[in-house]
Amino acid sequence: MTPTAVIDLGRQAVEVTLLVSAPLFIAALCTGLIVSVFQAATQINEMTLTFVPKVVAIFVTLVVAGPWMITIVTDFMRRLFSSIPSMIG
Repeated sequence: MTPTAVIDLGRQAVEVTLLVSAPLFIAALCTGLIVSVFQAATQINEMTLTFVPKVVAIFVTLVVAGPWMITIVTDFMRRLFSSIPSMIG
């Protein structure tokens, strides 16, 4: 296994990780932004107020985007496992 192959495999793993985690991060970011605007408008400075909406938004996003995320990860793992013989030899 050449160093180039290792770097390429690492790059692919990072790309898949970012691609799969992006919907959850975006949902948390948007929810946090909306709650922050609400807190600024009402001057409620409760730190725990952001927790529950973020958890709900992440859960909903996970339910909606979960099958797509699983497909991306399983495709990557299938490609990785199928390329093991060529990496060894």
